[in-house]
Amino acid sequence: MTFHSQVVVLGGGPGGYAAAFMAADLGLQTTLVEANPRLGGTCLLRGCIPSKALLHVAKVIRDAAELADWGVEFGKPVISIDRVRARKEKIIETLSGGLAGLAKRRKVRVVHARGIFVDSQTLQLEGGDKNTYDSERLTFDHCILATGSVPAMPKMFKIDSPRVMNSSGALALEDIPESLLVIGGGYIGLEMGSVYAELGSKVTVVELMEGLLPGADRDLVKPLEKRLRERFAGIHLGTKVTALEAEGNKVKVTMGGPLPNGEARMPNEEKNPQASFDRVLVSIGRRPVTSGIGLENTQVKVNDKGFVVVNEQQRTADPHIFAIGDVAGEPMLAHKASHEGKIAAEVIAGRPAAFEPQAIPAVVFTDPEIAWAGLTLGEAERAGREVASAIYPWQASGRAIANGCTDGMTRWVIDPTSDRVLGCGIVGSGAGELIAEAVVAIEMGCSIRDIADSIHAHPTLSETLAFAAEVHLGTATEVYRPKRK
Repeated sequence: MTFHSQVVVLGGGPGGYAAAFMAADLGLQTTLVEANPRLGGTCLLRGCIPSKALLHVAKVIRDAAELADWGVEFGKPVISIDRVRARKEKIIETLSGGLAGLAKRRKVRVVHARGIFVDSQTLQLEGGDKNTYDSERLTFDHCILATGSVPAMPKMFKIDSPRVMNSSGALALEDIPESLLVIGGGYIGLEMGSVYAELGSKVTVVELMEGLLPGADRDLVKPLEKRLRERFAGIHLGTKVTALEAEGNKVKVTMGGPLPNGEARMPNEEKNPQASFDRVLVSIGRRPVTSGIGLENTQVKVNDKGFVVVNEQQRTADPHIFAIGDVAGEPMLAHKASHEGKIAAEVIAGRPAAFEPQAIPAVVFTDPEIAWAGLTLGEAERAGREVASAIYPWQASGRAIANGCTDGMTRWVIDPTSDRVLGCGIVGSGAGELIAEAVVAIEMGCSIRDIADSIHAHPTLSETLAFAAEVHLGTATEVYRPKRK
């Protein structure tokens, strides 16, 4: 027996449910297939939302401590990890329940099962909650693939110890370890490291590359790195973890070995230094979920990095299957997935739509936050493109001084010929909220004068965007020219 749906969305994360809701709103009979008993995907259940909730806790702890400079002192925080965990789970449950309600209101059928492609128009349903489906075969006119990604875990780190965690394990908050090693200096590792450091752990970060957050411009990372070196027990750059070994209630870690450029770099110039930690968080990226779901039974093409190949309408090589979100390529961001999901639904409904953004914002929710959108200085240099850069330091911002967050800055990247804004980078408190103005400006093709002439409220951090624009209109603009080879 089979049942049929015009549109099937495989995966209930931020891309999947956005696609399903849009398809239903456009009048298409829609079924959402999700293996987890709750909707929300990695972002809601074990990623973006719980990590931001815990980062809020960490920031309040830090803010309370820093009020001592104002003559306001609190006692040492008493942390009940069980209550912290319960509050985090309540947030997840509330939001997931809200999604289920939205699906019901839109008449989206939700099937909790694992979906595997039998062919280009059929899914085999396995496991899950059999009360949500009455047939093991589901046929469709179109399927939107939104299976997301999972944390990458190299074989060398897969040892028989629950003390070696991925990001999902770190968010489970089983305890507050006395010492924590974070392998990987990307945004997930730094965010979770910040949480555990404020909760009381001695955190050490090991990063293979020569800098934290390799995708961000170095001047944006510098204030964050300075702050983290004050809070963390150690940050070792250009360092490789070569082995993990379970050692009772500890994990013995060996660091050292040749780097990609052939150079050997070890902490303190030691040879294969070893140290033991109560827990280890492996945070070296994520991989798309494109294997084990039967794609070989379809015409869908997967590239050598495991991503599904799509065009600007999210179409795959199979005319019946679309792909969105993490499975469809970088950047692996929830908001990118949501927009792609809506595009796919519109295309299926016959609307003229394409995913052609000028700027996709990226935010690192550390303290201070880092956010950027559009063209970065690093990208401009690699492309050999001449750009202008206008910076406004937060040491000159009245609101930043009042808030005690003067270690920030706002920077526009500008076309030196047309004065059109090409990109923006912000480091500082609330950078993730401030970057939205830059995204709109880039998408609308604004000139830097448009930003400067728009009246911003005073005193706010948002006026640093206007002040940076005024810097360009004055005499303090720095032009970056590509290096000659």
